[in-house]
Amino acid sequence: MKIVDTHAHLHFRQFKDDVESLVKKFDSHGIEFVVNVGIDVIDSAESLVLARKFQKIYCSIGIHPHEASRVGRDYIEKLREMAADPKVVALGEMGLDYFRNFSEKADQIEVFKRQLILAKELDLPVIIHIREAYEDAYEILSEIGLPNAGGVVHAFSADTQWALKFVELGLFIGIGGPLTYPKNVVLRNVVQAIGTENIVTETDCPYLPPQQFRGKRNEPSYVRFVINEISQILKEDPSEISEKLVQNAKELFGL
Repeated sequence: MKIVDTHAHLHFRQFKDDVESLVKKFDSHGIEFVVNVGIDVIDSAESLVLARKFQKIYCSIGIHPHEASRVGRDYIEKLREMAADPKVVALGEMGLDYFRNFSEKADQIEVFKRQLILAKELDLPVIIHIREAYEDAYEILSEIGLPNAGGVVHAFSADTQWALKFVELGLFIGIGGPLTYPKNVVLRNVVQAIGTENIVTETDCPYLPPQQFRGKRNEPSYVRFVINEISQILKEDPSEISEKLVQNAKELFGL
């Protein structure tokens, strides 16, 4: 089975002792590539360092909504400079998070809009974080528009109606470990409704592990459990599903 993890944080402290050994196992786990995602300017630079070190790791750079109230004046220029590196394949994660509200809503909205505009300028796909802010995020995306390269709503957590609305905008839906949780009927309904043509797989590791590893660190190889769950929902062969999902990710990130 071939797999892709379109959203990982392998530069986080949870992997500081064994990231190299994990990467060495990519081939044996069928991992085609991983997109390692930054959450602020400094963190994005660290993510890029990791991507430069390993052939199968690429990088996304951006400002997470949690960090929106702490950006410096030159954050857009710093992102623009980093984006010139060929290992940078996306901008994000960016978006809105009204569940935690670690940053003021007004700051989240401004930083989200400015990153979207930059993504359109650079024509890089966007990785979007939305939590309890789907209406505002949809309005902003509709107003500003997406880059031609498109994007993904990462760790999607809303219902089928919202999934279809974002798909209509031209976005993929990021599906990860929560799909395997027994009570997550809503997300299984989303997968049933949108089909593999609109999905990319992810982990958000070290967070959101599949059911088999609840309470433990998530890892890119665990994408296979997500694919197996998708195959059961759609009643399709997992190897065929995995091929399609890999192609979706390659299309999205231009790889």
